[in-house]
Amino acid sequence: NLKSDVGFYDLGLDSNALMSIGEALESKVQTKIYPTLLFEYPTIGELVDYLYDNYKEQYILDIELPIIKAPKPIHVKKNIEFTKNNQTLVTDSDSDNFAIVGLQGRFPQSENMNQFWENLEKGKNCIESIPLNRWDHTEFYSNQRKNIYKTNSQSGGFVKDIDLFDPLFFKLSGREAERIDPQERCFLEMAYATMDDAGYTGSKYKSLMNEHENKIGVFVGVMWNTYGWNALEQSVGKNYEISSPFTFSIANRVSHFFDFKGPSYVVDSACSSSLLAIHRACEEIKSGSCKWALAGGVNLATHPSKYVFLSQFGMISPGDKNYSFSEHADGYVPGEGVGCMLIKSLRDAIKHGDHIYGVIKGSAVNHGGKSAGYSVPNPNAQEAVIRESLAKANVLPEQISYIEAHGTGTSLGDPIEINALLKVFKDRANPLLVGSVKSNIGHLESASGIAGVAKVLQQFKHGKIAPSIHADQLNKQIDFGNNDIEIATKLQNWQPSLNPKGELSRIAGVSSFGAGGTNVHVILEQAP
Repeated sequence: NLKSDVGFYDLGLDSNALMSIGEALESKVQTKIYPTLLFEYPTIGELVDYLYDNYKEQYILDIELPIIKAPKPIHVKKNIEFTKNNQTLVTDSDSDNFAIVGLQGRFPQSENMNQFWENLEKGKNCIESIPLNRWDHTEFYSNQRKNIYKTNSQSGGFVKDIDLFDPLFFKLSGREAERIDPQERCFLEMAYATMDDAGYTGSKYKSLMNEHENKIGVFVGVMWNTYGWNALEQSVGKNYEISSPFTFSIANRVSHFFDFKGPSYVVDSACSSSLLAIHRACEEIKSGSCKWALAGGVNLATHPSKYVFLSQFGMISPGDKNYSFSEHADGYVPGEGVGCMLIKSLRDAIKHGDHIYGVIKGSAVNHGGKSAGYSVPNPNAQEAVIRESLAKANVLPEQISYIEAHGTGTSLGDPIEINALLKVFKDRANPLLVGSVKSNIGHLESASGIAGVAKVLQQFKHGKIAPSIHADQLNKQIDFGNNDIEIATKLQNWQPSLNPKGELSRIAGVSSFGAGGTNVHVILEQAP
C-alpha cells in the first residue's frame, strides 16, 4: 500500500540500506548500476520510472500484472541554459569578473600561505591529537560510536595560539578582548593581514577610502558558536561570567575597526558558508552596494561539545586521517582555519596595478530541495549549480582542468559528488583532475570553502597540482566514467589549456556543499 511519492528515508531506510537495495537491483538487471542511484531517484515512483526507461526488458515481473508507470515527479532542473533566440548569452568579460588582490590564511600546521603551500606540496597530513590546551580529550572519549555522552574522536586539524591577541593594537581593552570569541579575534587579525598583503595601508589605504566613500563590504562564513560554554561552566555556583554569544560581530567588528561602510554580515549555510560569503561579496559588488569586499570564513573548536555532537550524529571519523575518495572513508576529521581575501572588479584591479592572485569568473548557489534525506546530498542539484556557474563564467566544461571538490571523506557523499561531476564533465579528451584539501587538514566546515579557494590560488601561483592524500585505494562505490575523472594523488605540473579567449590559461572550479543542502560552486582562473 505504499504510495509512489514516498521517499526511501521516509520509510526508515538509512544510507546503508539504500546501498544494499542498489546492489540487489544491479544483480537483477545484470548491469553495473552506479551506487548513488537511489539518492538521485529518492522516491519509489522516481526509481520505477528510471528502471522502466532503462531496464524494462530485464525487469519483468514473475506474475502477470500490468506495469503501470508512476506519475512523473518534479526533478531539480538539470540543464540550465541561458539563451535568447537560440544564441547563448555572454556577459562582458571584464565587468562580471572579480580579482582577488589580497589573501591571507591560517590553517592546521600552517601559520601563513607559504607554509600552507609547503604542506600541500609535500602531501603532509596535518591532523593531530586534540591539544591539551583546548581540553583533555581523554575525559570525553569513547571508542563506541554514537555514545550520547562521549565522542569517538581524539583528533583534528588545529590552528596554533588562538588565545594570543594584541588588544591594544585593535583599540580594545584586555577585558573586552577576553570576552570576545576567538573566532572574532582571529578573523579581525586576518582581515588586517589581508589588507596589508594587498598593499592597502597608510596613505594608500586613506586614498582608497576617499575614492570609494568607505563602501567596502565584509562577508564572513561561520557556523559554530561554543566559546561561551566555557565561561558558563567556570561560573557554576558563582556570578555568571558571560562572553559574547553573537556571530554577527565577526563581520561587524572588522567594519567598525576599518570604518568600512559597505554591507557587513556573516553567512551560515554550514559547510558551504565561506564559499557562499565569497559569492555574496561578488554579488554585492556587482549590485553597487560596495566597491570592494573582504570575504572569507573562520572555524575554531573552542569546546568539546562540538565533538560530542558530531559523534552523536555519526558524522565524525574515529581516526586521524581524512579519507577523501578513499575505500577507507569513515566520516570526516574536523579541522580549524581562518582565511580572508580582498575582492574587487578585475577592471579596478588592473587600473590600480594590483597584484592579482586569481580571477573569480562566475559563481552560483542553490539548494537540494527535498532529497533522499535531510542531510543527504542531491546529485542533481550539485550538477545544476556547477552548470549555472559555468554559464555565468562563459566557460565550457572542457576548459576546466581541475576541481577542488567538497570531498569530505564519507562513503556516501564522495560517490554522490563524483557522480554529479561526471554528468557535467563526461566525454573529455583529457581527464578532469580532482582533489580535496580536506585530506590534508580535515574538514574546516564553515571555513572549508576559503581553504579550497586558497589551495587553488596557490596552485595557480606555482603551476602545480598538489596531491590529494590517503586515496591510494579509491572508494569502489565511485564511478569515474571512461577515465573522465581522475583523483590527483601525486604532485604534478598543471598543464594550461585554452580559455574562452583562446589563450593558454588554467581554470578551476571549487565546490562547497552545506549539510542542510545549500550548494555553492565558484569558477576561478589564473591572473591575466
